[in-house]
Order: sequence, then structure tokens, then C-alpha cells
Amino acid sequence: MIELQILSLFLSSRDVYNNYYNYLDLIYLKENYNIIYKLYIIIDIYYNKYPDNDSMSFEDLESLYLINYPTTRDTQRQELDATLVSLRSVTANPEIIRELLDQHKIRSIAQEVAVLALDVSEGRSPTDELVAKVTSLGEVQKMSTEDSFVTDDLETLHNTAVKTPGLRWRQHFLNQSLGSLRKGDFGFIFARPETGKTTFLASEITFMADQADGPIVWFNNEEQGSKVMLRCYQAALGYTLPELFTDIGEASTAFHDVCGDKIKIFDEASITKERVESILRGLNPSLVIFDQIDKLSGFQSDRRDLEMGKIYRWARELAKEFAPVIGVCQSDVSGENQRYLTMANVADAKTSKQAEADWVLGIGKTQDEGFHNVRFFNISKNKLIGDADTLPEMRHASGSLIIDAARARYIDPMRKEIR
Repeated sequence: MIELQILSLFLSSRDVYNNYYNYLDLIYLKENYNIIYKLYIIIDIYYNKYPDNDSMSFEDLESLYLINYPTTRDTQRQELDATLVSLRSVTANPEIIRELLDQHKIRSIAQEVAVLALDVSEGRSPTDELVAKVTSLGEVQKMSTEDSFVTDDLETLHNTAVKTPGLRWRQHFLNQSLGSLRKGDFGFIFARPETGKTTFLASEITFMADQADGPIVWFNNEEQGSKVMLRCYQAALGYTLPELFTDIGEASTAFHDVCGDKIKIFDEASITKERVESILRGLNPSLVIFDQIDKLSGFQSDRRDLEMGKIYRWARELAKEFAPVIGVCQSDVSGENQRYLTMANVADAKTSKQAEADWVLGIGKTQDEGFHNVRFFNISKNKLIGDADTLPEMRHASGSLIIDAARARYIDPMRKEIR
């Protein structure tokens, strides 16, 4: 909930409170979220009463609330307790919240400018008041624009783009070729049906979950969502289904020890872009997955490939705003019984899908005798920077892995498996 994310940011920083509090729509909050409205009032009281304090604790927030609203009824106290629990669990991305608040502040000041301009034109207000307000609008716009420029400090660039790892893969060869997934990265995997795309995702994200600060959000419009979550249980623990169900309590505890509550699978047959954006704004994800990305609705064009281009361009924008994005799509019939798939095998695309992606990974399989459990991986596009251990000669690597479908894992026969 965005109101709680803003509230959390106000608690952690007086500077943020000073910059944005007066531009909040408190009337809307009072009419729709009365408890949250009162919490904003308490923060305002606190920072005015204690001018030397740069932040506010949850304990002070609760205590000051009860002091200022001593007649709180039992039902209101229950609502307050539930709100405070939700507030404690909020993981807000300060950059995104500040950008949202900047936009809101600009709109608020612009509205004030419009009213003042009318008053000045009719002689009800002096010109200098309008000039001051227009100047303040320009300052906010300038600050917002400056935040969009990329630093030219080489050490900062190295630390953020290379030295600081993102989400690392379970498969060693992917760390050597693609390297970490970081915010802004968008890529997709593609294969023929029933090749093992979902198994690959389950195997990788259950390894990434422990590295993630926020949730891994999986938008599923393909197979049944409960089956996908079971696949994640298997991949996280390396269990077959009979092993998983032998001791359900023990398996559940073990899964949450590995993944916490990071894996969020949103399961609907038809998922719209508006629904996705609303969910992501409330979750602050560390990774976003679309399985299948081509089935998302809300995009229209005269040709199928151009429609796909719009979807993939939007996915790239999501990666820049929220977290790295992985899409899943199909290979066309040209990829049937082929080992190493290239970008030419991507379904419903000429160049529209491939052009928007930073990386493209094809998974092939063959019906040749003795290769039933072998999957062939080929990285046909790679614009990622990688990590310190990424090898330039492996940027477009290809190779084979064994699929252990019973345990939802991929195994590299040349290396010891990473648990």
C-alpha cells in the first residue's frame, strides 16, 4: 500500500517529511484511511515537537498516537495494531517513492500556480507571490530532472554496475556468461512446449530467493499456479513429490528456511498491464517473472510482432523502474527437435522481441536416443556487464545440462550441484 510506504519513509527521515508532508492529500486519507491519516498527523506533531530528531521510531509513533487519541475504542485499537504490523513489514524503495512524491509535489504546486495566476490576472493577489510560486515549481522540476542524469564517477559506476553483485544464478555457467541480474536488466528464455522452462525458473529463483531483499513476483498465466508453487518447493529442497509429502510440516519449514516468504506467485488466466503495475507498486520486488509474457493483455497493434514489441518494451521499462525482469515465451516450430536455439527461432517475432532484451536464452531438446533428459542452452544475445568472475569468451556460451524433472532441478554433470 503506497500510503504505508510513504509513511515508512517519513518515519525514517525528517528531510523527506519536510520536503513532502505539506503536499499530501490529507482530506483523502481522512475520508478513506482514518487510522493512517491519524498516523500522519502524529508524525507531524512529533517532528514539530522534537526539532532535533532526524527520525521517529515505531514505539514513539504508537505511544504518541495513544496520547493524542486517548479515547481509542477496542475496534480502533485492533485496526491500529494491524496497521502498525503492516507498517513494520513495509520494504519501500526510497528512490521510487521519492520520484512518486516529486511528481505529486509538482502537480500540487502547478495547481497553486494556476489559482494564483487567475487571482493576479483579476487583481486579487500581488505578482511577486505568483513569481515565487513559479520559481519553487522550477526548483522541484530541476531536482527531479537532475536525479535522472547518470553519474560520471568511475568508482561509483564500477561499484554499482560490476563490483556489487545482483542476483546470482544457481548454474555456474550462467554466472560466467550472463553474470548477475540487476535492476534495469530485461531478458527472456524461450523453448518449445514441455521443454522445461518452468522447471528452469523454479530451479533458479529458489536459489536467488535468499539473495533478494524484496519478493520475487511470478506472474503466472500458464499452468496451474499451485503446481508451479509445488515445483518451487521441489526445486528449493531437491525433493521428489513423494519425498515432499512424507513430512509436510518438516518440508514446509525447510522451504521457508531456504526461501523465506520471498516467492509470490500471482495466478490468473488473463493478466493486464494495469494489474501488474498496481501489484508491483505495492510490493517493491527484487525480481519479476512473466510466464508467459506474450499472453499479457492491454497491448494492441495492427500486427502480432508489433504488439509483442510493445509488451517487451513495457517489460524493459518495468525493469528500470522496479527490478530485473525475466520473460518466458515459446520457440516457433523451427525449433522443434533442435539442440541450440537462436533468436531466429523465437515465435511471433521478427526483431521486435529480441531488440528490447538485454539477454536471450534458448533451451533446446532433441528426440535422439539417449538425450531424453538433456537440455541444450544457448545464449544468443548478451548485453549484460556481468561480474568479476564473468568470462568474456563465454558471453554467448552454449552447453548442455541434465534436467531432473522429478526434483525440478537442472544439473551440470561437469560440476557439483549448488544446493
